[in-house]
Amino acid sequence: MSEFAAVVDAVRARVVPDDAERARLDAVAATLRERAEAAVADLAVDADVLLVGSTARGTWLAGDRDIDLFVRFPADLPREKLEAYGLEVGHTVLPEGHEEFAEHPYVKGSFEGFDVDLVPCYDVATANDIQSAVDRTPFHTAYLEARLDDDLADEVRVAKAFLKAVGAYGSDLRTQGFAGYLTELLVLEHGGFRELVEAAADWQPPVVFDPESHGRKSFDDALVVVDPTDPERNVAAALSERNFARLVHYARDLLADPREALFEPRTLDPLDAEDVREHLRARGTHPVAVRFDAPDVVEDQLYPQLDKSLGGLAGELDRRGFAPLRSLRVANETAVLFVECSVAELPAIERHGGPPVGVREHAEGFYEAYRDTDAYGPFLDGDRYAVEREREFRTPEAFAASDALFDVALGPHVESALEEGYEVLTGEEVAELADEFGRELAAYFDPVP
Repeated sequence: MSEFAAVVDAVRARVVPDDAERARLDAVAATLRERAEAAVADLAVDADVLLVGSTARGTWLAGDRDIDLFVRFPADLPREKLEAYGLEVGHTVLPEGHEEFAEHPYVKGSFEGFDVDLVPCYDVATANDIQSAVDRTPFHTAYLEARLDDDLADEVRVAKAFLKAVGAYGSDLRTQGFAGYLTELLVLEHGGFRELVEAAADWQPPVVFDPESHGRKSFDDALVVVDPTDPERNVAAALSERNFARLVHYARDLLADPREALFEPRTLDPLDAEDVREHLRARGTHPVAVRFDAPDVVEDQLYPQLDKSLGGLAGELDRRGFAPLRSLRVANETAVLFVECSVAELPAIERHGGPPVGVREHAEGFYEAYRDTDAYGPFLDGDRYAVEREREFRTPEAFAASDALFDVALGPHVESALEEGYEVLTGEEVAELADEFGRELAAYFDPVP
């Protein structure tokens, strides 16, 4: 047996549920389904109940405690009725559950130690007829149930464990990684985990897979897996370029040096304030952090807005000459846009170039605009006018604390939260963040691919 195969066998033994765990999940899922069907029977509409996701497809990992139930309603039911009936069934099945919102509300709760999502959807003829994004899920389940045997399902489990360990698993917009359905399709496409790893080690974007040879639409993504049930959709659309590259890197690492450690998530002790200060002293950089109350929205709304806002802030600091080195966005009770700058302070003046003297209208306009100001000049730099004028912001924190912050691209909920108030931490003051974000800062100051 090869070293690679021995490692995979050891991982498989750990991530494949045993008979007792399977029986327990099956029993709980059956009870939930019966309760949901009883609740549906009391409605003034016909509907059925489906078990979907990894528990239905037999690809869930040992120790996972998630069950997804869908209640499928007629396609001609008005949306407001679907939402009302779906919530009624959800609260009946999970009386202590709470409502969450994706494209429409659903109920999430706990039952006998399992985390349960009870989601309404439409019973449509094909995935092309969907009225809500979740309407595709039953088609995904049916497609894979027909194609994944027990051996391939176990290969999927190994792949999921690997992707989780390297930080590339999960389709939520915080992670932007490999979804469960995407992982299943990739293992099915390649015929196993090792085959997927060997292929991924050579991936160079764009990489395209079209399992059902639809060939009807092109996509502009690093990885394209055309949904076999919906040719208009790329299953990998939410995957970030970073997580695409992360799989390529760790696939090569695993092939070069097979070891179980690559299937175990990296754990870092959280940094305390003094740890952060020590890192900053050693690096000699100038961090600035904008901290505010985290907007009360679901993560799939929050993190894209944090990414947009961080990009706006870092981009403007770069344009103004503060040379951002790296940046980070984190959220818990508060949210933080953290930018580590290479430049702490700029001169009081900045050079501002004007047009060539030969371009008369623009040149005269520039000259007249500055001739009676406090700027140095105008003077000639070659054949162009130039001035040296007072710089608006000499430090990153001066910019971040000003109203000019609201001129950068911000997510709408982030902008509203900032309008309610925020604080700017700079230099060693950012060590205060360790109390809430010690683990995130530990990962920041100990980066890996």
